[in-house]
Amino acid sequence: MPTTWKVKIYADGADLKSMKALAANPHVKGFTTNPSLVRKAGVTDYEAFARETVAAIPNHPISFEVFADENDEMEAQALEIATWGKNVYVKIPVTNTKGVSTAPIISRLSRKGVALNITALFTERQVLEVIDALDPAS
Repeated sequence: MPTTWKVKIYADGADLKSMKALAANPHVKGFTTNPSLVRKAGVTDYEAFARETVAAIPNHPISFEVFADENDEMEAQALEIATWGKNVYVKIPVTNTKGVSTAPIISRLSRKGVALNITALFTERQVLEVIDALDPAS
């Protein structure tokens, strides 16, 4: 088994006990979750869950996704989520459920220095749009 990989493994889920166990595995480099996984895990207070997770796993990047669908609400949630810990990345879908691009939000958040995890990219056009939206200084 290689000791150095070019691939980084991120565990996806919302079960804190499992996440803490995976954090002890040197091959797991970070974590990501989303509102569907959080609901499925029975979490009723997203922020409390996130803060508990960040406190329990302070040395791995952890992505928490916005749950709003309107772009202005997404941006406000992203700014709040970004305050939950130094290792927090805000997960933003590349479009909302209506297919409206979130590139303007991505651009504003990137310029503000928010650590982002852009998700649900399916086309080359979407990738290029996100690249153009990102602040080259961040």
